[in-house]
Amino acid sequence: MALAHEVAFDVNLIEDDGGGLAGWAPVGTRTALSAHAERDTAMLISGAVVSAAGPNQRVRRPSGRSYVVASRRADKEDGLRRAVPAGALVPRVTYRVVGWVGVQGQGEGASGDGRHHAVRVGLRVDDDSGDDERGSWLDCGAARVEVGGGWAEINGAFRLRARPRVAAVHVHGAPAGVDVKVMDLQVFATDRKARFTQLKEETDKVRKRDVILKLGGGATMAGASIRVVQLENRFPFGSCINKTAIRNPKFVDFFCDNFDWAVFENELKWYSTEPQRGQISYRDADELLDFCHRHGKSARGHCIFWAVDGDVQQWVKDLGRDDLAAAVQGRLHGLLSRYAGRFRHYDVNNEMLHGRFYRDRLGDGVAPLMFCEAARLDPAARLFVNDYNVLRGNDPNATPEKYVELVDALRRGGAAVGGIGVQGHMDSPVAGQVIRAALDKLAAAGGAPIWITELDVSEPDVGLRADDLEVVLREAYAHAAVEGVVLWGFMEGQMWRRDAYLVDADGTVNEAGQRFLQLQREWRSDALGIVDGDGRFKFRGFHGTYVAQVKAATGKMLKTFTVEKGDDSLELDLDIEI
Repeated sequence: MALAHEVAFDVNLIEDDGGGLAGWAPVGTRTALSAHAERDTAMLISGAVVSAAGPNQRVRRPSGRSYVVASRRADKEDGLRRAVPAGALVPRVTYRVVGWVGVQGQGEGASGDGRHHAVRVGLRVDDDSGDDERGSWLDCGAARVEVGGGWAEINGAFRLRARPRVAAVHVHGAPAGVDVKVMDLQVFATDRKARFTQLKEETDKVRKRDVILKLGGGATMAGASIRVVQLENRFPFGSCINKTAIRNPKFVDFFCDNFDWAVFENELKWYSTEPQRGQISYRDADELLDFCHRHGKSARGHCIFWAVDGDVQQWVKDLGRDDLAAAVQGRLHGLLSRYAGRFRHYDVNNEMLHGRFYRDRLGDGVAPLMFCEAARLDPAARLFVNDYNVLRGNDPNATPEKYVELVDALRRGGAAVGGIGVQGHMDSPVAGQVIRAALDKLAAAGGAPIWITELDVSEPDVGLRADDLEVVLREAYAHAAVEGVVLWGFMEGQMWRRDAYLVDADGTVNEAGQRFLQLQREWRSDALGIVDGDGRFKFRGFHGTYVAQVKAATGKMLKTFTVEKGDDSLELDLDIEI
């Protein structure tokens, strides 16, 4: 267990020793390093949006001082490395890795559209285990860098389970022959408590409002006691459900007590409703939707299509172009007409950052067509894009910038993109500032609300799982653009990913689950006081539905009211006379 006094928070562990090549070493038999100065301090920054660095939220930009170039690279694993003082790395503490990277030259090939390369940063550690002479490797982030397009930000994190003997940060990933550039690389420990203090202040601004309750009796109500209790928070939480889970009474009890929304794990996906051509069955989806209706839960429609080849059923893959186009129309009409008005959200073409099945066969225009047709068939539903790794800073195929580009392209094609879904399948560690940077960039995408749609945090140590889950939830709740969070399950044996559950198989709520419930309690208001001489009671509370209980010598009365989002004080006439 790490002791707090061992950790120096927000201190760069690889502080520049005067610039140039000091501290850097080449990786690769042919790799050569050279130091340079950036002459154009107003150079373009790939991605255009700068983010906060440490807990004090200072704005990060390339310093423009000096940078190191790794050239003559013979392999994508070649690059450069810099030692990290192993004695300064404390187990169970989350460290961030931030900096700026660039590339020059085309090399032997480029990723994606041919104008970009992926640059990765990782930590190589040797813990004296003797099992691997090269030690173990920890992913610390990745960036998608435009060739000749300036600098792109690295913003990742790592956490150690044991104190290492040797540790070094490596920068690599671009194809052989491409020069990799690094500027301002930093490694520092995150102060979770300090970050949470800041997030609580931001949460107060984003999720709460000043309220003045005016009681109908005016001054005659002066001196009456009043208690205001929040019944429902306007910020929704949801969970994935499936046909097996809803037969488990312990699952149902926890779900109904703690969640407002549901999403079906597999039962609405095309490969489930039509596994063979023409053999269509909505029985399982109907059962889950009926379950939601009985318990008063809203439902997300996941998903109409799935863009990744491996998740498309074989009979669809076997179709020619015309038959595939007809099948797409059939799926849209069959699903959306059947359930019009019953699903409040739809993920239209799931994971388009990671797959192009329909676009490769029917052209790029098919993606906005899916949105347009879905909007015509069910105009009340909000239509989402949905993808993974966007919040993690480690996937060059799923950067926030690429996601914004996708949304912009869909809208140019006429698509009414009503929401941005970020799945949130998180592996430890979780650094709040990495999440915040991604949310800030996504919030710039035309004002579309953000939902975390498939949150799970996979970590065997349930205490660390609780810590990581709290990080994600606090970052989401404190961000004005985030409108809801849906977990991808919560119970052991009833969810996709191992080591992510909040409730044990026997119904026991574990430490991660207790942390989730603690946050839900924290985010509900409960105010007690005395009505003033003008018959008013003032409090500041979270957005949502409330009940006020007023007691006077002549009796008592209950009254419900709602606090909606707003910047100014809310004055409500409760019309209470006792």
